[in-house]
Amino acid sequence: MVGQLFSRKPIADLLPDGSQGLKRVLGAGDLIMLAIGAVIGAGIFGAIGTAAAGQIGPNGEVIRYGAGPALIFSFILLGGACALAALCYAELAAMIPQAGSAYAYSYATLGELVAWIIGWDLILEYAVGNVAVAISWGDYFTTLLRGIGVHLPAWLATGYRTALLSSNPDVHALLTTAPRIADVPILINLPAFAIVMVVTWLLLRGARESSTANNVMVVIKLLALGLFVAVGLMNIDTANYAPFAPNGFTGIHQGAAIVFFAYIGFDAISTAAEETKNPQRNLPIGILGGLAICTVIYVAVGAVITGMVPYQQLAVADPLSRALELAGYSRVGWVVALGAAVSMAAVLLVFGYGQPRIFFAMGRDGLLPPWTARVNPRTRVPSTATLITGVITALASAVGDAAETYDLTNIGTLFAFALVCAGVLVLRVREPHRPRPFKVPCAWLIAPLGVAACLFVMAGLPRQAWERFGVWLGIGALIYGCYGYWHSRLRRT
Repeated sequence: MVGQLFSRKPIADLLPDGSQGLKRVLGAGDLIMLAIGAVIGAGIFGAIGTAAAGQIGPNGEVIRYGAGPALIFSFILLGGACALAALCYAELAAMIPQAGSAYAYSYATLGELVAWIIGWDLILEYAVGNVAVAISWGDYFTTLLRGIGVHLPAWLATGYRTALLSSNPDVHALLTTAPRIADVPILINLPAFAIVMVVTWLLLRGARESSTANNVMVVIKLLALGLFVAVGLMNIDTANYAPFAPNGFTGIHQGAAIVFFAYIGFDAISTAAEETKNPQRNLPIGILGGLAICTVIYVAVGAVITGMVPYQQLAVADPLSRALELAGYSRVGWVVALGAAVSMAAVLLVFGYGQPRIFFAMGRDGLLPPWTARVNPRTRVPSTATLITGVITALASAVGDAAETYDLTNIGTLFAFALVCAGVLVLRVREPHRPRPFKVPCAWLIAPLGVAACLFVMAGLPRQAWERFGVWLGIGALIYGCYGYWHSRLRRT
């Protein structure tokens, strides 16, 4: 039985035939735009402030140290770690152009049990990550409404968990002041729920339509960041760069762990493999090109924002807008906030695109119920999985808390990255002569460094994240033991 748990699916079986596959409509440019759409979002518009200033608890205790102006080194550290993983993703994606991303790669290299763990783990990156992004989007949206004189009642813009866990007395007071039904306070983040449902509707229209909408949103977010950098460069005070690294390497390391959320998403490109034209060429270009562009943008924004204002003042939900406000550019800050809302909508779109395709691949292999692999005959998208994923994510966004999900998303994604890097080495040993349209240079150096870099960043996450991650994997193991193991198509062949 133990041997069966690690049965590998032949790569030839991972290449779907035309009757089961999705429609190939995306080129290299579309993939790069998908990468930018996924990566530049809540992290750069939100988490960057906490990464610079650190995180202080409700009683004044230091939870995590900030990087200060040395935040640019946090981005460079993360860019390097993600580049190692991206090279490994590119090699496997070119060899196995299937919708399942790291799940499919693990099935071919490390066996079914590890593939299940990765598939289950990736829910943390896509679906759970989207909960955090949707809640952050809701915060920016209500801020924008206030800017034009529209005030949404607090109980319609705050999730129950957010009010329950908040150290802000005004937010926590909503538990007693909100309308009640059967003595239960009604606290719903209506904007977060609504944006997820709108994005889900768009995803159901088809891959080409979703890609076009993403391209438009990417242009808007790049214009917003360009405006921020242009205005910021004219208002830099070099005195703000001292001390440059107030907490030394500890701050850079912990700042990187916080802002890793800003890098999540470049691997979402690999979930589009079955909808990519000439995937052997275009997938590596999309993965590596998108990551490189995003890293340059992050370093530029990090250098500008810590030069505009003292880093201690950046521990807010909207640090870019706050920096512009402190510099006397409130109207520009409102425009950047609008760009942030559009930016996070693009992240929701790409993550919402990726999760159903992982369910699709797992359902096609029998590890999940057959409905997850059902494809709409007109749009050629996994419509049932897309709809159910969207509804569940929307409901969780309506009542959840963003802070609870950030670290869980980070640790789950880093774990997946580490296993992809390991999978490259396993496949080099087991199938050394298989054609590789893209090869990781110096694989026996790059791949182990990728594993080590991911584990190093994971070590900067708090203990609570590790505990919750263990519980999540335990739930996944139970589901696999009760359903996946007994319905696996690989075992029945």
